[in-house]
Amino acid sequence: MSFYTADICDEHPDKVYVLDNEFKNYGAKQKASGVVVTVKLDRNNSELIKILRDENGTGKIVVVDVENEYFAVVGENLMKFAHANNYEAIIVNGYVRDTEQIKDIPVGLFARGTCPRKYIPVTEAERNLELSFCGVQFNDGDYVYADVDGIILTKEKLV
Repeated sequence: MSFYTADICDEHPDKVYVLDNEFKNYGAKQKASGVVVTVKLDRNNSELIKILRDENGTGKIVVVDVENEYFAVVGENLMKFAHANNYEAIIVNGYVRDTEQIKDIPVGLFARGTCPRKYIPVTEAERNLELSFCGVQFNDGDYVYADVDGIILTKEKLV
């Protein structure tokens, strides 16, 4: 992938939205870009499992909002599903676990931090809706670029 988020910001300052720097990459893929798929979870990750396990992720980045609830929604099994179905990355407004096991899986995994526990009871989830966190609004079909300098959103593919 031949892009740098800094260059995109310089070349298209009126077309980029930058996430704050609270996100860390826990996956092995250091650079990812793709079309946004949105999902809003209520602590439980069962809908996210279906997306990553059952759908083709080629050229896609899943953006997950759990409203910063302190439960892990992505771990080793979901990262294996994401890799098997060719997802570029997952961005979680929340927490992940199994970081030792997932550090070599070639999928980007950007999250606020880690938490060892997950939420067991199945709860409701919503897909394909606008998500808003860190001052950025994500919609299905938007485009994300992520590298070691940060994560940016655009409303169209720029590179």
